[in-house]
Amino acid sequence: MPNIASVLREEIVRLSRKENRHQNAATKKAAAQHRRDIAALKRQVGDLQRTVGQLLKRASRAAPSQLGAAADSQVKLRFVAKGLRSHRARLGLSASEFGKLVGASANSVYAWETGKTVPRRDQVAKIATVRSLGKREAARRLKAVR
Repeated sequence: MPNIASVLREEIVRLSRKENRHQNAATKKAAAQHRRDIAALKRQVGDLQRTVGQLLKRASRAAPSQLGAAADSQVKLRFVAKGLRSHRARLGLSASEFGKLVGASANSVYAWETGKTVPRRDQVAKIATVRSLGKREAARRLKAVR
């Protein structure tokens, strides 16, 4: 026959579990509702992102005169190390001379050409402007920089 202390302890444990279940039910319902709300918001964000993507595609197909300055700000420039090396050779410039034109050091130019590093966005824009130069214009600008 069990003693009174063990029976009392079991009854207290049972009642406390029952009370905990009752207290946690509201929290569980709220958490489930929050998860449903978050899932709905994620679906809505996905739909909006798809719509924005479609609108951007339509806008990019439009004539550049219709887009104005917005088209110029969205032009993406690529950087290719091999192209930089060959263009520098075409211009007949040393790495330090090329670096002066784009505002970088000779070591940076060597690192870009070997592919060890990639120039920052503003430097890529400067490299793009130098790519549009010929030998004579590059020499003139180099003299102006010195």
